[in-house]
Amino acid sequence: MESYLESGHVRDESSLALWLRLFLEQSLTYTDGLLLRLAFEAQDDQRIIELDRLIHAAALPRQLRMAAQKMGARMLAVALAGFPVPALHSYQQAIQTGNCSGHPAIAYALAARGAGAPLADALSSYLFSTATSLTQNAIRAIPLGQDAGQRVIREMHGTVNAAVIKIFTLDDQDLGLATPGLEIAQMRHEHQRARMFMS
Repeated sequence: MESYLESGHVRDESSLALWLRLFLEQSLTYTDGLLLRLAFEAQDDQRIIELDRLIHAAALPRQLRMAAQKMGARMLAVALAGFPVPALHSYQQAIQTGNCSGHPAIAYALAARGAGAPLADALSSYLFSTATSLTQNAIRAIPLGQDAGQRVIREMHGTVNAAVIKIFTLDDQDLGLATPGLEIAQMRHEHQRARMFMS
């Protein structure tokens, strides 16, 4: 998002809402959203390792891979503190031995499953929390007022619901589907003169 801020494509409430809707529909649905669903449905540790490797390889920008690892490690620590289920311990061990890189959507999926949360609810909460975090970042970076931020967040309800429905129609072949413009912006972000955010 920060690259789009610098270029002026995201500059106010309406352009943020458009960018965020497209990000949810065209990127997050096919990356974190689908990854979360597949990890939640995984039957064994080997499938988790396979998914981790697939999503790591699909992330072309180096900064995106590094951010996923850092956020994945934090998500895993939080998840283990609240839901120390065997699948999370196995994932932690796979990361420590180098068999996995770590990703927040996988850690979240394993924790949600361990807590007995319904998959659709886990997907909705993950996608919506991402939209909320990005909106809070934009409130500081554009800057926008809190009221504008709340309107943008409210506007994302339908987008998140539609994304969850879409995710249930996808399979492994769709994982990591890329939007070239976003990938280019992510690569440019690595070299921006001033950066406030990790990814």
